[in-house]
Order: sequence, then C-alpha cells, then structure tokens
Amino acid sequence: MVTLVASLPDGTHIVEHQDGRLERRKSETDWERLKALTDEDIEASVAGDPDADEAAWSNDVVVVSKKRPISIRLDEDVLDFFKKRGAGYQKRINAVLRSYMNASSKDKRRA
Repeated sequence: MVTLVASLPDGTHIVEHQDGRLERRKSETDWERLKALTDEDIEASVAGDPDADEAAWSNDVVVVSKKRPISIRLDEDVLDFFKKRGAGYQKRINAVLRSYMNASSKDKRRA
C-alpha cells in the first residue's frame, strides 16, 4: 500500500511506501475511458460502490490548517528538485513534511 503525497502538474504523483520511501509515479488512470463514460455509466458505478454511502464518511475529518510564512534553509538540490516540477512546489514540500510528521507520529504510538 502507498500513500499519495503530492499530485504534480505533469500528471505524475509522489507516493510514499510503508517503509518511508518516496517514489514518483505516472498516473495509471485511463483518462480516455473516463471521458467516454455516460452519466448512466457513472450512476451505475456509484450505486455499486460501498464507499459512496455518505454515512460511511460521516466521521471523517478534513484538515484545514492555517499557513504561516517562515524562512527555511534547504539544500540547493532539494529546492531545485521541487521547483523543477513547476508551480506549487511549496505545497509539495509541505505535503512531504506532513507525510513525515504523520509517519513519525505513528511510530511514537507503536513504541
């Protein structure tokens, strides 16, 4: 199982493996097939999807966090890595840091 860390403008994604490794992957979505779906096809698919039940999602929490501007020193190659992928590099850096924070929190709960 992998966790989505960031979706990049070029259609690739950064995912995190259970062992903490980050990997860039191409989208496996068949966009042409999706574009060809009719409303009836979509409704039939939703009707057969147990996750489509709104009650199943009623306890989920959406994290809306306030951003705080800071100054941070990063290695040049690290910053270049994120900037080369285009606009939104600060969001991607934040997503990687949040993923690390969440993984670290899970490790502490196991100990």
